[in-house]
Amino acid sequence: MKPDIGIYHEIVYSVASSSKHSLSYLAKDWPEVEIWRTKVQAKVFKLLAFAPPKTPLNATVDGRREEDHIVVETISYDMPYGPRTQGFFLYPKQRSGKLPAVVALHDHGGFKYYGKEKITTIPKEPSILREFKRECYSGRSWATELARRGFAVLATDVFLFGSRKIPVDSLSENFQEFFEGFDDCSEEYIQRYNEFAAEHEHIIAKTIFAAGSTWPGVFAYEDRRAVDYLLTRPEVDPNRIGCGGLSGGGLRTIFLAGLDPRIRCAVCVGFMSTFRELLRNHIKCHTWMLYVPYLNRFLDMPDVIALRAPAPLMVQYDVEDPLYTIEGEKQADQKIAQIYSKMGSPDNYIGKFYPGPHKFDAEMQEDAFRWFEKWLF
Repeated sequence: MKPDIGIYHEIVYSVASSSKHSLSYLAKDWPEVEIWRTKVQAKVFKLLAFAPPKTPLNATVDGRREEDHIVVETISYDMPYGPRTQGFFLYPKQRSGKLPAVVALHDHGGFKYYGKEKITTIPKEPSILREFKRECYSGRSWATELARRGFAVLATDVFLFGSRKIPVDSLSENFQEFFEGFDDCSEEYIQRYNEFAAEHEHIIAKTIFAAGSTWPGVFAYEDRRAVDYLLTRPEVDPNRIGCGGLSGGGLRTIFLAGLDPRIRCAVCVGFMSTFRELLRNHIKCHTWMLYVPYLNRFLDMPDVIALRAPAPLMVQYDVEDPLYTIEGEKQADQKIAQIYSKMGSPDNYIGKFYPGPHKFDAEMQEDAFRWFEKWLF
């Protein structure tokens, strides 16, 4: 297969190949792990280039229902920009003492109308959402399933999804015309919004980059703020917090787990490769959420999540995933394993390969749940 950018692939591949990833833990013998981690995390935050003003959470519980043996609270809190973040906080009805907790990170999936709902159960679930879960999650709501296993689980909407999506009436008139004649409560409207958001994403990304910031900087900030909220809950043990997610949720896991020391255990699903292996024919498979300018000069993708080493980490790879090459997945797996081995904790990392396409199916979920149980219970 010829490269997507034709004859100019050679120079791009050359640039990527010359990247020494000078801040990788494998680049040299660092004097101490914490000195390395502090130095490199500071560099990543600089490249993310997003530091909004400090704003109180002003968190509220806006609703409560019981489902089987769990409590589901609808919660919300303020952001320094845009509408309040809405989320679901789930926990077992019967419990003793403080609970281990997981920040459940929803995917991108080309489905921006919903966020948290893609991984939790909701009443009167529309068929378009059920079908999405069937394709990506074996029809399960994995955040709800995890709460049934005895965890407190927080699933919130991130920038541009669900409650954090752009209200149509705030857009310029030429964009609003795209929705004329559609009932905003219909599944046709949901599909229409997803189609609009897929195209509008390019404008969002270019605007953020032109302003001097990055999209990953935005979502990484919002995910750390979700941890801030979790720590306000009396049900949660602050020393037993994990995170994980599929696809865009896997990308969010890379930055949250790699940069926030409050995350003690992580599961990254369907989002791991070397950057170089994406360049020939796979960049088109990814959204603008991926890009941090100049990052590859200093760190490869596996290096970023390995900033958490030697804290426990599972990465789940789909062998026939069209978003990556199997070579890129294997190279990333090998690099993370080498970092954990160099730190003297090889058993704290596990990379597992599963047959099939891009997904977080029931088998993968069960493995992930056992990993959380091993390290957080």
